[in-house]
Amino acid sequence: MADPRKRLEGNAPGEFFVDSSCIDCDLCRQIAPSVFRAEGDASVVHRQPADGPEARRAEMALVTCPTASIGTLEKRDLDAAIAEFPERIEDDVHFCGFASEASYGGSSYLIVRPGGNVLVDSPRFTAPLVRRIEAMGGIRWIFLTHRDDVADHARFAKRFGSERVMHSDDASFEVERLIEGNEIVRLADDLLVIPTPGHTAGHQVLLHRDKFLFSGDHVWWDLGRERLHASRRYCWHSWSEQRRSMERLLEVPFEWVLPGHGARHQAPAAGMRKQLTDLIARMG
Repeated sequence: MADPRKRLEGNAPGEFFVDSSCIDCDLCRQIAPSVFRAEGDASVVHRQPADGPEARRAEMALVTCPTASIGTLEKRDLDAAIAEFPERIEDDVHFCGFASEASYGGSSYLIVRPGGNVLVDSPRFTAPLVRRIEAMGGIRWIFLTHRDDVADHARFAKRFGSERVMHSDDASFEVERLIEGNEIVRLADDLLVIPTPGHTAGHQVLLHRDKFLFSGDHVWWDLGRERLHASRRYCWHSWSEQRRSMERLLEVPFEWVLPGHGARHQAPAAGMRKQLTDLIARMG
């Protein structure tokens, strides 16, 4: 629970606040951007939410926070906010919320599809989310982009009898389906596994229906500069390999970038390709 005694000074006076345990994962700013903003190495409440939809978004940020760093002065009924997750993004793709501190607040997603649902990376294993996923058809595959964002994968796999899909170069635990080498693998007609070594040796991304690119920590949208971004500072394996991996994404069309960390972004495929080309040039 967030501690009002550790309330950050930058918070606006009022009901909602962020305390000093914040790890600056950015999810609250994505979920409720009118309420939260960055200040130093943390998020703060820069404006108290109005009643109604804005307050609901702030409550959704609260239940998603991986470190329980968002609090309220009075106890609130959060059932409606909890029930929003998994939250539909577009078509059959949903954001799971309930981020895990074990993955430093990484985003995870659920693809609801007739051939079996796919969980991309892992949220916290919490009873309300598990019940909702069960009602939506369970989980056939758990696609793990890389070693950093696996969180509670084992509990989800056990609960739903799921097959985990991960690259062998990042797998340090039991995985039902290992991806080897750098060849693209078709998991199903609508699911393409693309190895993208760089951030880690075994990083991989998932392309769904030539539209949704689940990009892990390979590439994300920089809200401040309004462009695609990759981090050299947080590249744990090879920057040159990450650049080459970025180039291979020019071979496939997509309209959405759905990352583990950083903001998601939608644009026409041609615009996304232009953004990707510009990023590759900046990577040098």
